[in-house]
Amino acid sequence: MDIQLYDNWERRLRPFTPLRNDWVGLYCCGPTVYDYAHIGNLRTYLFEDILRRTLEWNGYTVRHVINITDVGHLVSDGDDGEDKMEKGSRKAGESAWQIADRFTIAFKNDLNSLNVLEPAIWCKATDHIAEQIDFISCIEKNGYTYRTSDGIYFDTSKQDDYGYLARIKRDAIKAGSRVELGEKRHATDFALWKFSPEGEQRQMEWDSPWGRGFPGWHIECSAMSAKYLTPWFDIHCGGEDHIAIHHSNEIAQNQACHGTRLANFWMHGYFLQIDSGKMSKSSGDFLRLQTLLDQHIDPLAYRYLCLTAHYRSQMQFSFEALQSAQTALQRLRDTFYAWPAGGSVNAEFKEKFTAFVNEDLNVPRALALVWEMLKSDLSDADKKATVTEFDRVFGLGLANWEPRALEIPAEVQSLAEQRLAARAAKNWAEADRLRAELHALGFEVEDKAGSMNIKRL
Repeated sequence: MDIQLYDNWERRLRPFTPLRNDWVGLYCCGPTVYDYAHIGNLRTYLFEDILRRTLEWNGYTVRHVINITDVGHLVSDGDDGEDKMEKGSRKAGESAWQIADRFTIAFKNDLNSLNVLEPAIWCKATDHIAEQIDFISCIEKNGYTYRTSDGIYFDTSKQDDYGYLARIKRDAIKAGSRVELGEKRHATDFALWKFSPEGEQRQMEWDSPWGRGFPGWHIECSAMSAKYLTPWFDIHCGGEDHIAIHHSNEIAQNQACHGTRLANFWMHGYFLQIDSGKMSKSSGDFLRLQTLLDQHIDPLAYRYLCLTAHYRSQMQFSFEALQSAQTALQRLRDTFYAWPAGGSVNAEFKEKFTAFVNEDLNVPRALALVWEMLKSDLSDADKKATVTEFDRVFGLGLANWEPRALEIPAEVQSLAEQRLAARAAKNWAEADRLRAELHALGFEVEDKAGSMNIKRL
């Protein structure tokens, strides 16, 4: 059954056909590791995980690459301001190398908690300085660069189709409307290599043919994707915020050096919205996965929540929706666990499931199919076998889940007993107060005749 994927280059659904016989190349823009990832960032990696799982569901071997940006990402799109790693270093009181290691580990732990498959290749920008210098040299040799007092820049005027991915109309961009030009020739030009400030020593800097300094943000992805996936590979992914600048600049670099637009498909996950708008790491106002854990939310409940919205739709986040997702996931787990083993995968439901996920990753419809199947007249054993198969794409880890014995802390047991006594004395206000205390600790009490049952929220 054909896979249809939405390609942002062509702005339409296209049938997916791999470029090679042995593997599908999938490059996913990774984090800039100056801070923790927020749950909006993580939604993008969940979409990319579903994409990979869908490709593997269809029998493809996927060479999945995620980069780690640990240098070169400036705080401004205008190629001015300081490096985010240097800024994060000052804020944390640690070296740039230390915070890069710390936040890289934290990011990988978040992905593991969300059951995101490990990529075939992790690649760090600082481990590939030589490749980036070589790539810039190629661009320079082909006549697309110029030098200013602060770096080597890409001249976007040399490409008639620069910014096609974002449908950028350069004539409509007035000088200084987006950024202060400084010595840049055009507002859309961008840095390939930045010089270290005179008289200063950066924590992260290297020698190059143009002078001591560090690479721009965009060059790392062009250089590393070409190294690990060749200059023309299958799918490049990222968040929707990458379309206008980062991905447009990656494409420009590859066209200048290799004559390709880098990837056959360009796919983007859309934002997670909160009440104040798009969640932003740079603003410092964001929710981490740990925030959910602190409120007794299973990380896979967040994964389940993301499965309920299509990756090309902006998703509104609320704790009420997350709690509903946790309830639904728990119901699915309990039902799945109670089913007997030994059944067979139902061919009809599998065909429907494949049709949904192959239609541009329509996972919300595939998830609804599971709940439809629960009400069907299939045997419970066949339901279990079929859902086990579907979970190769969902990634909810259903086969590995089992109920755990509930450990009741002494404080919770004491509050529950006090509440039982208050109810027996018909002191309803005190019983309600104690119930609120139990809720704050993450527990609920089910009342029975003369007794109680304590469970986690």
